[in-house]
Amino acid sequence: MSCCSHGKQSGECVCDVVRKIVLAQNEVADAQDDCCSTGCSQAIDKLLNPTTVSPDGPTTIPFLLYCKGDCDLFFATGVKNTNGAAAGTGAFACVETPVFKAKKFKKGCCVELELLKFDTDAGCIVGQKGHSNHCFIPPNTTGDFIETGICITVDLHCFCAIQCLDPVTPIAE
Repeated sequence: MSCCSHGKQSGECVCDVVRKIVLAQNEVADAQDDCCSTGCSQAIDKLLNPTTVSPDGPTTIPFLLYCKGDCDLFFATGVKNTNGAAAGTGAFACVETPVFKAKKFKKGCCVELELLKFDTDAGCIVGQKGHSNHCFIPPNTTGDFIETGICITVDLHCFCAIQCLDPVTPIAE
């Protein structure tokens, strides 16, 4: 349980301190446009902006999730049959990615997420989560994402942070 719960201000809680910092910053920045340049609010605004809502406009807000406890970036792994609907052919592809598209809510705070992978000129994903610089963007990235069709269901209570990326229209695989 968080020390910021139940509306109590302990004076010791990180949540309370950050709240005070934001209030103080808002007081001195009244006349300034002090908004973040990226984030979920900006991504949602861009997706719903009337000038971009068109058949050719972006359709997806890709995002990253950070796990509770260790605050590490969450990577999901999914497997799919690469031979289409042919059952029993045994050809599978594995995808590991930290980038997701929300598909639909399930019961409670569970949501179905589609794994999105980076589109690269090299045609393959490198740049794994174990690198010492913690950067997961593969070399030769085109800036596009590819739909994998691989979906997982997660409990959003297991995450402590989300980072939204700019809206895109993923490429069908």
